[in-house]
Amino acid sequence: MPIVNVTMIEGRSFELKQKLVRAMTDAIVESINAPRDSIRIILNEVPPWHFAAGGEVKGKPPEGVE
Repeated sequence: MPIVNVTMIEGRSFELKQKLVRAMTDAIVESINAPRDSIRIILNEVPPWHFAAGGEVKGKPPEGVE
């Protein structure tokens, strides 16, 4: 049973998340012949101020949020 964890910055629409899940599922089925029903994908969304790349945080928290 393949389990895939995806962490991304929050804010994408339900439709885009569904598109991502379908594309990833298709890729797993095609690449390792896993049964479609056995594939699990977990989407973890984080606020931009909890995500950094290249030593830079991707956003600032709203006023009053630490």
